[in-house]
Amino acid sequence: MQTLTANDAKRNFGELLLNAQREPIKISKNSKDAVVVMSIHDFEALEAMKAEYLKQCFDAAKKDLANGKVVDGESFLNTL
Repeated sequence: MQTLTANDAKRNFGELLLNAQREPIKISKNSKDAVVVMSIHDFEALEAMKAEYLKQCFDAAKKDLANGKVVDGESFLNTL
């Protein structure tokens, strides 16, 4: 993944937008990673993957609940 400083990104914003269409670009500020600029297509694909993962987690939890695989909250917290 290509990394640009915030100043370089600002100075070459048009080029940043073009390059971000091909691959995500990491922007750093004060030598620390700050943000990633990516195409809308990549962002929407990432959001769809997150939504699918959450759906699978929810479905698995419903299945566990239906099968009686539950843990009492108080006993769980006490084991921590």
